[in-house]
Amino acid sequence: MKTSIIHFVISAIIGLGLGYLVFDVIFDSGGKDTEITQEQTADQTATVNEEDHETKTSDVENVSNEESILQAKGCIGCHAVEGLKLQGGATGPDLSKAYNEVEGKHSKPLQEFLKEPTSAVMSSVIGGNPLSAEEIDQIVKELKKAAEQ
Repeated sequence: MKTSIIHFVISAIIGLGLGYLVFDVIFDSGGKDTEITQEQTADQTATVNEEDHETKTSDVENVSNEESILQAKGCIGCHAVEGLKLQGGATGPDLSKAYNEVEGKHSKPLQEFLKEPTSAVMSSVIGGNPLSAEEIDQIVKELKKAAEQ
């Protein structure tokens, strides 16, 4: 009995360690995501002239047109979104129905969940790489499209 408990604890620790390592590798992207987050934070707190703001907005739109925000932020590393035909990892659940189901499972709307997740895994993932308000809006729009498919 003690041996099986010890094996379980060791397996859990190894699994959590590997999960952390995978999330760190996926979400680090060579520091790109961190740089973008710092840039966006600086942009929100600093006064920016209109020209700079328009340029940054068009850059965000170009990224959106090239790939889904779900791909850009690494969500697809763990989740698939069959409703959008996005193949992803099997670690997390398919997000096709997340738009309609998150509130029932986590007692808060999707936008609030993405700001402050109630699940331990998502808290650590998003806590290490917080989403901007614009990114949350884009994710919600994508997941709404997926739910409508």
